[in-house]
Order: sequence, then C-alpha cells, then structure tokens
Amino acid sequence: MASVREYNVVEQFNSKLEEIRAKMLDQAMGEVLNDTELCQEHRQYKKSVLDTCFKKCKEDETMFDMIQKNKQELKENSSLLREKTAEHVEIVSGIEDKEHHKALLFQRIEKLKKDQAKNRELIQSQNKANKDRLKKLNKCKDIFQKHLSLEIRKIQGEKLQFVFRNISAKDPDMVHAFLLQLDAEGVYHIISCDPPLEKMTQLESRLQETNNFSAFLANVRREFVALHTGAKMV
Repeated sequence: MASVREYNVVEQFNSKLEEIRAKMLDQAMGEVLNDTELCQEHRQYKKSVLDTCFKKCKEDETMFDMIQKNKQELKENSSLLREKTAEHVEIVSGIEDKEHHKALLFQRIEKLKKDQAKNRELIQSQNKANKDRLKKLNKCKDIFQKHLSLEIRKIQGEKLQFVFRNISAKDPDMVHAFLLQLDAEGVYHIISCDPPLEKMTQLESRLQETNNFSAFLANVRREFVALHTGAKMV
C-alpha cells in the first residue's frame, strides 16, 4: 500500500516536473521568438538607418558636388566681374577724358566766338571809321578841287584816286595822280603814283604818323610842282 502511494507521488511529481518543463520550454520558446522578432525589427531598423544614411550620403555627395560647382561658378563669375569692372573703369575713364576734351573744345570754341565777335566789332568799327573818313574826303572834294585843282575819284575796292592839274605851267591839263587805300585798321597806304615821287614813301610815313591828310595833299602837290620847277621841298 505504501508502495502504491509512493508510486503515485512519483507520478505526480514527474507530471508536475513535466508540466513545469513544458511551461519553461514554452516560456523559453516565447522568449526566443520574442528575441527573434526583436532581432528582425532591429535588422529592419538597422537596414532603414543604413538606407537613410546611404541616401543622406548620396544627397550630401550631390550637395558637395553642387557646392564645388557653385564655388567654381562663383570663381568664374568673380573673374568675369573683375574683367567687367576693369572694362567699366576703362570706359568711364575714356568717357571722362572725352568729356574733358569736349569741355576744353567748348571753351576754345567759346573763346574763338568771343575773339571773332571782338574782331568783327573792331572791323566794323574800322570800316565805319574808314567810311567816315571817305565821306569827309568827299565833302572836301569841292574845296580841294577849287583850291588845289584836285579831283577825287572812288575806285573799286575802297580805293581813292587823287588827280592833280595845273601843276605844270607849260601844260596845265597835265595829270598828276596817286592811288590811296585805307586798310582794315584805318591806316593810309599809297598804292601807286604817276609820275613817281622820290619822297612819296616819306610822305606816306608822315601821313600814317600824323593822320593829317590835308597837309599830306599839300606836300604831294608841292612835290609834283617841284618836278617841273626843279625846286625841292624842305
């Protein structure tokens, strides 16, 4: 009886051990499965991280290439900008030089205009003075003709011809004449003299110095008379 009971206890003990072993095996298998799932998840995560890193590296590599390309373009653009700046400075300098020459040219033109205006005024003034002198000579024409037997003729080119008669006692109608001209400055010049007078140059110089035309005419007449009488004017 005791042996049967002992047998039952052993059986129960073994059954209990088998039950405990089964539980522990199930538990171990569950842990193994859990660990396997965790490993798979870990591998998947690791793969995902690696893919992300690879993709990031690819993106970084592409970005690095873009940065290098941008640096090269920036360098080329900087060089081009320096060249353009140098050209711009040269163009600006050329424009400034042209503007300076243009300003100088305008100044010269203005000066020439002023000089021309002054010369024009001077010429007009001299022409007016010459015309006034010619008018005075024409007004004195009758007086000269009456007292000196002198005829004054206006010749083309603002010239005057002075014709003397009654010089020679033998031939009162013999003509003695000289041609006179006023220049732009109002200076008297003897163009010709017929018959020639030895002292005409001296008389002309005295006329230019004194501007005394009446005395000049009287002296010329005396010289013409001296040609026939042999007398010399002192």
